[in-house]
Amino acid sequence: MTGLDAELLAAHETGDQHALIDLYIRAAAESADVDTTCFFLTHAYVFALEQGDARAHLLRAQLVAHGRETPL
Repeated sequence: MTGLDAELLAAHETGDQHALIDLYIRAAAESADVDTTCFFLTHAYVFALEQGDARAHLLRAQLVAHGRETPL
């Protein structure tokens, strides 16, 4: 298990949604392929929406750019 995996598990266990946003963004940035990147971006986006995090619109824009979300 990588350090990032352990951090994600710990954040899930404690319910730290702000950390989960950061960690999923980091996981997306470190991903080697677009499908995995979008998987992580989607998770970050959902947590950002739930928390009212200002980065939600930026995460959505990345998903739109990858064809995973429709433009408004």
